[in-house]
Amino acid sequence: MQIGYKLVAEGFGPQELVRQAVRAEQAGFDFVEMSDHFHPWVEAQGHSPFVWSVLSAIAAKTSTLGLATGVTCPSVRYHPAIIAQASATLALLSEGRFTLGVGAGERLNEHIVGRGFPGVHERHAMFRESLEIIRLLWQGGYQNYDGTYLKLEDARIFDLPDALPVMAVAVSGPDSVSLATELGDGLFAVEPDSALVDGYRTAGGTGPLYCEAPLAWAATEEAAVDAAHETSAWSVTGWKVMAELPNPVNFEAAAATVRKEDIREQFACGPDVERHLEVIGQFTDAGFDHVALMNAGPDPDGFFEFFEKELRPRLTSA
Repeated sequence: MQIGYKLVAEGFGPQELVRQAVRAEQAGFDFVEMSDHFHPWVEAQGHSPFVWSVLSAIAAKTSTLGLATGVTCPSVRYHPAIIAQASATLALLSEGRFTLGVGAGERLNEHIVGRGFPGVHERHAMFRESLEIIRLLWQGGYQNYDGTYLKLEDARIFDLPDALPVMAVAVSGPDSVSLATELGDGLFAVEPDSALVDGYRTAGGTGPLYCEAPLAWAATEEAAVDAAHETSAWSVTGWKVMAELPNPVNFEAAAATVRKEDIREQFACGPDVERHLEVIGQFTDAGFDHVALMNAGPDPDGFFEFFEKELRPRLTSA
């Protein structure tokens, strides 16, 4: 199992995210993962820097740390040709340490270019076309593509790494698992659902299995619950809500009914290492082998110290 650290791009500015990534490497994390957002989920988070710039800076300041987007939508706000080029460049800059996590996107980030955000069936069809275009461009040479939703004209990526990036496809059910098996090199999920892992392996998928474990470290359970409730209550609302709302103010309204008890149920809150192991264990028991720890607590450096002294020794000895 590889243990990752989720860089909360909605909660910190770019310089601080780079600092945290360097600290994560020192603390013994295997990789960092960072969302590709234009907006934060809620105004209280207050940040959302450009992921490709931040990860490039991290690549220059680290030597062993894996890097991943968690995840990029390559079909609305971006054209997939741009993502094919960006990921190839980052793979070169990181000397093969980059994983491209991709998904069908959220209205929160994609509507900003004024193209609208299509319904679920259309956006999944666009997502398939975008992955086909990325794969085509990664073959090298000049390429063309004439899809229903997306097109490519005489495009070539001149700087391709010898070993292409791993492309992990975000999944939520059988259709997306099938897509991950066909066009991806791995999968990415946010729920400890063993059916996703089993479906992928049964279909012949052999790649890495990425997930995010929701934690909130603080010196006391109450401080952890308060911090997670302020910045991350939106995460309890479920993916159908998270994919459709357009702005932070809408997420604040949607999260208004989330109770602190709901946070305690979903997150490992406070300093109790056993509770953190319990939440992480839901994902490892489901079969995931790349677990990114998503700390919604108020003290990143306190969490790093907790990870080094208490959590990592338990995880690596399991």
